[in-house]
Amino acid sequence: MIKRKKDKFSEMLMDIAQNIKDSAEFLGSFELQNVSDLKEFANVLKAYESKGDKYVHTVITELNKAFITPIEREDILQLAMSMDDVLDGIDSFAALMEIHSITTFDEYVAEFVKNIQGCAEEILITINLLSEKKLLQISEHAIKIKEYESHCDTLYRRALKQLFATCKDPIKVIQYKEIYETLEEIADYCQTVANNLESVIMKNA
Repeated sequence: MIKRKKDKFSEMLMDIAQNIKDSAEFLGSFELQNVSDLKEFANVLKAYESKGDKYVHTVITELNKAFITPIEREDILQLAMSMDDVLDGIDSFAALMEIHSITTFDEYVAEFVKNIQGCAEEILITINLLSEKKLLQISEHAIKIKEYESHCDTLYRRALKQLFATCKDPIKVIQYKEIYETLEEIADYCQTVANNLESVIMKNA
């Protein structure tokens, strides 16, 4: 059978989702060893974020020109913008690491990153299913994204409790609290993507 070509909006959303996955993979794989590595770390993740901005701009431009869209144009825009928020969050995290000259992931940051990578993987799967119009299969993956977000909520509370109980340096407390908050926000942005996908399912399945 001839495989039907994806419409241009599906291709655009896939580009954004793939960029999120690539960004999350780099986030977890780059080995920080010293302060000088932080610049490269932040610059590469900024490049992913900038690429994402260009993808979203293209989506907006094409939506303004399109007469017919595969799903409601507002849903396409919301999906694109919510995925872009994930990239913005990852970029913000990398910037904070550089600003605070933190060169190692503690156990909590490492676990946050693993959950964010899980979200990124599921987002790519869901957007691919959307492009193939397999709407009813999206739900199980949207649920997985929400489970990762729930894990991050629990992790955030554990991390703060440990931080306040053991760290005596007020500057370090402020720095790590900000980092944990940013990571938890990234998970929240992933959940928003899942919520937007569920809204699409309700309208179109």
